[in-house]
Amino acid sequence: MSVAGESASRARQMQDKVRELNQRAEQASDPQERRRLYEEARRIREQSMKDGGRAAEDRPGRRADSEKDEFSSR
Repeated sequence: MSVAGESASRARQMQDKVRELNQRAEQASDPQERRRLYEEARRIREQSMKDGGRAAEDRPGRRADSEKDEFSSR
């Protein structure tokens, strides 16, 4: 599997984990457990976004800074 394929697979796994944690949090009756699950989902989501940003920087011919500029002007 290529590096890009591995990155995409890892991103999907992290997204699935975030969805699972959010679902468990919604069903939790204990407020502390709910908060813990939401917090864990948030940490994973933020880490995934950081990892995705690094992956964008590694792609040939593209810069992460230019990608940010494209979307900020909309």
